[in-house]
Order: sequence, then C-alpha cells, then structure tokens
Amino acid sequence: MLPELTLGAMMILVTTIIHGVFTAACVGLLMRYLSNGLRVDTDWRASVVLSFFVLFLFLATILEVWVWALLYVVIGALEGFEEALYFSTVTFTTLGYGDIVLDEEWRLLASFEAANGLFLFGWSTALVFAVVQWIFNHRDKQAS
Repeated sequence: MLPELTLGAMMILVTTIIHGVFTAACVGLLMRYLSNGLRVDTDWRASVVLSFFVLFLFLATILEVWVWALLYVVIGALEGFEEALYFSTVTFTTLGYGDIVLDEEWRLLASFEAANGLFLFGWSTALVFAVVQWIFNHRDKQAS
C-alpha cells in the first residue's frame, strides 16, 4: 500500500504543477493580449479569446491524463499504452466504465487519479468562470 500512496501523491504533485504552469501561461497570455490594446469589444471576439483559453487548459488535461497513463505502463499495471491511455481517461474524468481494472496491487492508484481529475476539472471550471467574467467586463469597458 505504501508504494501506491507514494506514487499517488507524487502524481498529484506532478499534475498539479502541470496545471499550475498551464494556468499561469493562460492567464499571462490573456493579460498580454488585453494589455497590448487588442480589442474584445464584440461578443464574437470575446468568445474566440475565451475559446482559445479553454482549449489551452484542455491541453493541460490531456497532458495530465497521458502522464497517468505512462505511469501505469512503467509500473506494469497495464500492458500497452493505448489500454493505459483509455483507462486513464475514463478514470481521470471519473467516468469509470470498469471494463479495465487494475490488479489489487495497484488499484488504489485509480482512486488517486479520479480524485486528482475531479479537483483539476474543478480548478479549470472555476478559472474559466473567472475569465468569462473578466473578458466580458473588459469588453464592456472597451465598448463604452
């Protein structure tokens, strides 16, 4: 059980760092975009900027899922990368079909990944809501 707890904690640390780096990059790019005088004075422009922001955050999620999948292959919990990626995706999103399960030796890791995914999706959702508000407030200031 100790190896699972250690690996789970390390993976949460790694994926949180990935999410933090992508968040900082997203916010930094958005602030630079807006401070350079580029306008978001229409709903269309604001939506395009927001769409790129969301897609960039989604890249972080994809990377995090791949890192978990790589772990499963490296420790021998799953045979191939495609199987590990599928398992990681349904676990990270907490969908959890159950058609692939880890052996008893590693099954606690799936719980860590699911909790990790829930938290990081919440983080992204909160950030997107804040950015939506920020962009449309900025749009209203530019329009007046």
